[in-house]
Amino acid sequence: MDSKDRQIVRALQQDGRLSNIDLAERVNLSPSPCLRRVRLLEEGGVIQGYSAVVDPKAVGLRITAFIRITLARHDREAVGRFEAQVQTIDEILDCHLLTGEADYLLRVMVADLDAYEDFVRERLHGITGISSITTSLVFGTVKASRAMPI
Repeated sequence: MDSKDRQIVRALQQDGRLSNIDLAERVNLSPSPCLRRVRLLEEGGVIQGYSAVVDPKAVGLRITAFIRITLARHDREAVGRFEAQVQTIDEILDCHLLTGEADYLLRVMVADLDAYEDFVRERLHGITGISSITTSLVFGTVKASRAMPI
């Protein structure tokens, strides 16, 4: 990626709905080379897709929880089973493999505390092989960004 590609990616991170003409103008290219660069960035996997940013509260998701998971066993089968099951649970937005005391960090969003309790009892406890679950509830967000610092 050269500096022009970085400008394109930064502009699209700010507004993924920019028309090619507007994008080309913003990054000081003519439309045809700009479109070619965008297509190459998409084909190369730098740009992986486009989506809408949704306000969680507007869709009834008022509780965000960060959950640290420690597995009882770390063999390939136990890890594979946990990771496969996590993929099927919609409330889990992110699952990160960690170093340190916990094995995974989950970001979960639910409607309210009752929904969180149901989530833990019905969904998390249904995953075999979990040794411990530690939760931190979010009561405010200082910064939230999906834009990569490029």
